[in-house]
Amino acid sequence: MKKFLEILGVVVLIGGVSGVLRELTGWFPFMGFTRFLTENVWFLDGRELFANVVIAVLGLVVLLLSDGVKKAQAVSGR
Repeated sequence: MKKFLEILGVVVLIGGVSGVLRELTGWFPFMGFTRFLTENVWFLDGRELFANVVIAVLGLVVLLLSDGVKKAQAVSGR
């Protein structure tokens, strides 16, 4: 479970950061998989930068959560 959360967190964090860089500079068009989310959802129209920042923060939260899972498993003896 911990490894899955770590991988998911890293992928989401990298996607969010590359989306922010793409919105600000035009770089990383190949890594902007969040572009499909931010450009195709009607209420995010014009708010792509904010959406990518939120995605990057969610990736960071998942990484922190995976660290908490590791500590909880150590305490429970698993």
